[in-house]
Amino acid sequence: MPTIRSAASSDIGAVLSLWRAADAEPSRTDDPESLAQLIEHDGASLVVAESEGRLVGSVIAGWDGWRGSIYRLVVAPEVRRKGLGRLLVAEAEQRLARLGARRLQAIVVASDDRATGFWRGGDWDEQKARLRFVKG
Repeated sequence: MPTIRSAASSDIGAVLSLWRAADAEPSRTDDPESLAQLIEHDGASLVVAESEGRLVGSVIAGWDGWRGSIYRLVVAPEVRRKGLGRLLVAEAEQRLARLGARRLQAIVVASDDRATGFWRGGDWDEQKARLRFVKG
């Protein structure tokens, strides 16, 4: 089973490579500077799974003092459907709970059937009555 740990600055290139290899929907913050800023701001928010010296999963668990947010859940294609996504989410939930989060939200790409299937298959409720607006 992979080791779950907080990402370090030295992991930034591997995280970006993982996201590309896993076909994660790209965003304008998929760059070394943005990930370095995230790690500097909250070193425990970027969680990675490492197996045999290689990153095979990641998730971001952000806490704003009001609600915990989980996003960028990515698992390498060759290790999918083996429970790693659930392990990463459980770790994110635990980290957020330790910070005081009582409400959590998962930000999921609606057009990604694998992603929506994963979240619908768990113990999370799909909230259909809210829209999300973004800038940037």
